[in-house]
Amino acid sequence: MVAALVLLVPGGALAVSFCSSPLPPPAALVTVELPPADPPPEMAIAKLPTGVTHRSAAFAYRGGSFGDRREFVMTAVLVRHPRGDVLIDTGFGRDIDAHFQAMPLPFRLVTSYTRGQAAAEQLDAAGYDRARLRGIVLTHAHWDHVSGIPDFPGTPVLVPAEERRFIDEGGFVTAVARSLPGVTYEEYELAGGEYLGFPRSHDLYGDGSIVIVSAPGHTPGSVIVFVTLPSGQRYAFVGDLAWQLEGITEREERPWLQRTLADEDPQAVRVQLSRLAAIWARFPAITLVPAHDARGFAEIPPL
Repeated sequence: MVAALVLLVPGGALAVSFCSSPLPPPAALVTVELPPADPPPEMAIAKLPTGVTHRSAAFAYRGGSFGDRREFVMTAVLVRHPRGDVLIDTGFGRDIDAHFQAMPLPFRLVTSYTRGQAAAEQLDAAGYDRARLRGIVLTHAHWDHVSGIPDFPGTPVLVPAEERRFIDEGGFVTAVARSLPGVTYEEYELAGGEYLGFPRSHDLYGDGSIVIVSAPGHTPGSVIVFVTLPSGQRYAFVGDLAWQLEGITEREERPWLQRTLADEDPQAVRVQLSRLAAIWARFPAITLVPAHDARGFAEIPPL
């Protein structure tokens, strides 16, 4: 698959696609204010690192260096809330080796990974009461975000309808998600109106502490999860709209080959990156957390 695509592109054009080419500056969010939020005082978050894949900056965004080695983290995030905790993605699960083998051979040939302790194992080791877990909120349904779902039997997986359909119809990129046994999907509607420039949102508990916005492009039902803590600190868990922060802060999309293979709608991804760049410029205190960039998780405490 990868070889066939490379043959369709002249070598020079492929090389140029790795060169820096920033997206146009977004319109400033001059009149936009931070949405109100009233997070309960007990609310908190913790990171659950489950492994890494070994890449380079050039793989992640245009203008990145092939010599700049990056560990692409696979990290779940536990959000504690008195009305029910949620897990944002799952990272690598107990069966990650089998899930990796389910991916196409060309992908496996260019991908190496190091597995860590699964999120479920970390929670169990900490004595966490799984009855507190309201559900797993997926940013999207690719293999490295869903691998840990079987480790949480009976826990609902929250997805918008577009991503639920994509799981069934997405071909090899959602093969792992389709293969998972006994998953209970819970669809939610993004009917809450505009949020920081994103036109569709869903306030999970109605208090502004966990707000999910529609951000299609990488997959049809990709979402961003905004979390506001009692301290006022805000996070934007952006999934794979950008693999590294430079995709947002430098407005650099993925190189041609990566976006052709990974993104269902590259133009829609550009729209979402521009929205995130505008948010970053207007509200620099919001911590942007691309799912595979260790820097976004640095200030989040471990379990």
